[in-house]
Amino acid sequence: MALTKIRDIRRLELRRAAVAVMQREGAAGTTLEKVAQEAGASKGIVLHYFRNKQHLFEEAMREANAGLREHVASKLKTADTPFQRIWVVIEANLGEQVYKQPNGHAWLSLCAEAPREPQLARLQKAFHARMHSNLMSGLVLLLPRQQAELTALSISALIDGLWVRLGIGDQTVSSATALKLAYAMLENALPKDAVETFTES
Repeated sequence: MALTKIRDIRRLELRRAAVAVMQREGAAGTTLEKVAQEAGASKGIVLHYFRNKQHLFEEAMREANAGLREHVASKLKTADTPFQRIWVVIEANLGEQVYKQPNGHAWLSLCAEAPREPQLARLQKAFHARMHSNLMSGLVLLLPRQQAELTALSISALIDGLWVRLGIGDQTVSSATALKLAYAMLENALPKDAVETFTES
């Protein structure tokens, strides 16, 4: 059991090191050597835990999404209204704790690899499916099914577009502005009596 635990800890360290390197240099500039240096390990150690650079990218993408997934799952448990269920997803993706550089650079770099790496593309599809499902858990209580589906797609598209802006270094859209844009979308899409007051954190 002790050896398994040490292995899990080491893999986590290497995944986080990979994310840190990507935040600075993007996927194109990320090498096994740089990840090893970031983690205080050797390239051989990295290859012991990950088959190749593509496998490391896959695990780095999982790591980058893990905190978001856990945050949303936790907040959904305490959401009292459909609007709150929808807002949990939006705030988790655009709140000031996550919507900032260098997160945008790292995430955009990984997404850029997806067309060439089927496993990354599958992960991206799974992430989008989870977001859609979480949004639908609130939207379907307020809108007809087809309209709820289109609204969920619109929200996720807005979030994706804002992250692209962040990833390319656009500094004109802050987290606060991004949240205001999302709130305005909800005001137009949802029944007026379902929209709750949004207070900036």
